[in-house]
Amino acid sequence: MNLYFECNMGAAGDMISGALVDLFDDKNSIVKELNSLNLPHTQIKCSEKTQSSISGIHIDVIIDGDEERPDEEHHHHGRNLSDINSIINSLAVDEKVKSDIINIYRLVAKAEAKAHNTEVDMVHFHELGMLDAVADITMCAYLINRLEVKKILSSPVNVGAGTVKCAHGVLPVPAPATANLLEGVPYYKSDIKTELCTPTGAALIKHFATGFGSMPVMITEAIGYGMGNKDFETANCVRIM
Repeated sequence: MNLYFECNMGAAGDMISGALVDLFDDKNSIVKELNSLNLPHTQIKCSEKTQSSISGIHIDVIIDGDEERPDEEHHHHGRNLSDINSIINSLAVDEKVKSDIINIYRLVAKAEAKAHNTEVDMVHFHELGMLDAVADITMCAYLINRLEVKKILSSPVNVGAGTVKCAHGVLPVPAPATANLLEGVPYYKSDIKTELCTPTGAALIKHFATGFGSMPVMITEAIGYGMGNKDFETANCVRIM
């Protein structure tokens, strides 16, 4: 199976994982599988969400009963990459999926280290945001492996515009770590003054996509919509074909 990621409204881990879940007929069984992966303190919930008359899948990651909010993803303190590797190695997934997860999170750590002029081992991740990002990355890596995907292409990524507030202050969109992750990836700003592409979304696109461009000629077998938290005039979703 080959996939095409349409990122006209950016990319975030929950949106990509929601679109991947939407590709399956039995979504409840897939969510049960995701909840059996031994993600610590984590519960995955799936619901249908409609925006601009488009229905898709919205994924909630619940950490110890607390739902991670989008603007908390940039809070980084508490755990380092070594701690994250230990969590990943304890997951109930095969070695290929573990390797993907570790490599994706290493991309995030390198991008953060470059943005803050420090070493990778010195980058610290906020506990709640770290577990949320590990869950998003794990879900995507697991589902892509589950679908036996051979190749992923992506559209250029809409990053939004304006500024984003984080633990380090008010930063331009794309945030420095996100911009670092998007090196080599086609992206653009739009008139939507908010952050549309998160570091997790950028890392997933960077790792999995092997080519970028407009939608190619194709025959589709399934289409998935992953819905974001924010509501806009345009449907806030990642579409995967």
